Amino acid sequence: MEAVDAVAAEVRAGTGLRKAVLARDVLVDAPERLDPRLLAARLAERFPHCWTFLVDGLIGATPELLLRRSGRTVASLVLAGSTRRGADAAEDAALAAALRDSAKDTHEHALSVASVRDVLAPLTATLRVDPEPTLLRLDNVQHLATRVEGELAGPATALDLVAALHPTAAVCGTPRDLALARIREREGMDRGRYSGPVGWVDATGDGEFGIALRCAELTPTGARLFAGAGVVGSSLPEAELDETRLKLRAMQSALES
Repeated sequence: MEAVDAVAAEVRAGTGLRKAVLARDVLVDAPERLDPRLLAARLAERFPHCWTFLVDGLIGATPELLLRRSGRTVASLVLAGSTRRGADAAEDAALAAALRDSAKDTHEHALSVASVRDVLAPLTATLRVDPEPTLLRLDNVQHLATRVEGELAGPATALDLVAALHPTAAVCGTPRDLALARIREREGMDRGRYSGPVGWVDATGDGEFGIALRCAELTPTGARLFAGAGVVGSSLPEAELDETRLKLRAMQSALES
């Protein structure tokens, strides 16, 4: 919360930083070694609209598509701005409306969309960006979401495009270099592979990569869970802490089942 407060104050001070994503980890002890196959199955069942991944002990169900390349077509799904799900349809709709109307969340989302658009625009002959964000509803959370799709102007593999895009403002901030510096200064931990690209590429250069979110690094005695939140000038420390708690529930639910 102190880190969020400091970064938000820096953004308000007009130093050049516009957004930084701060993350935290939670260590979980288990009475016996966790079975990654069982956890992956639970995640896939609960989050069918996410990409479930398991790579050398890193496991999660990410809702965010960093990049897909299929021939000359490229696509990305940008997520930023979150709220919880309601207990019933009326509360769910009210929470969604408040998210859409939130100046803080729409601003944070717009910065994330711009970071993807600005990288892909010079690499594409055409680029289409949703004019307004839609809602992506998952089991425990709903996000503002914007789809970006275009046609490549020249040769570029999925790995080339991922290298150019990562890290986006959705997991780092903007401007990128300044946000990275604040993350290293304020976060107080090593993210490891959390928030990195995770996916596949084939011999033709096609591929699909998500961002390693809603995930955990399995250990011999348990797991290390991760969650982050985007910080802008209007961010409140308590609200950002609550957002990380909400996101942590994805992996926690798989561990508790």
